[in-house]
Amino acid sequence: MNRRLLRYLAVGGLATAAHWALLALLVETGTAPPWLGTGAGALLGAQVAFFGNRRFTFDHAGALAPAWWRFMATAVAGGLLNMAIVGAGVALGLYYLLAQALATSSVVLATFAVNRHWTFAK
Repeated sequence: MNRRLLRYLAVGGLATAAHWALLALLVETGTAPPWLGTGAGALLGAQVAFFGNRRFTFDHAGALAPAWWRFMATAVAGGLLNMAIVGAGVALGLYYLLAQALATSSVVLATFAVNRHWTFAK
C-alpha cells in the first residue's frame, strides 16, 4: 500500500500542477473568481489523475468506462469539498493559493481510499 500511495501522490502531483496552472491562469487573467477557477482546474486535474492512476498507481485492467465514471464521481465529491474549502478560506481572508493548498492536502487521502477500494478495485 505504501508504494501505491507514493505513486498516487506522484500522479496527484502532476494532476495538481495541471489544476493549479489552470486555476492561476483563470484567476490572474480575470476570467474567473477563485472558487470557479479551482472547479475548472479540478476537472482538468481529474483527467490527468484518472489515466495516470489507472495504469501507474493501480495497474487497472478492468473496463475503462465504469472505472472512469467511478473516478469522476469521486473527483466530483473531492472537487466540491475542495471548492468549499477554497471558498471558505478566501472568505476568511486567506490568499487563494494558500486556501488551495489546504484544500488539496485535506482531500488527497480520502480520495486515495475511495479510489483504491472502489474505483480501481480488482
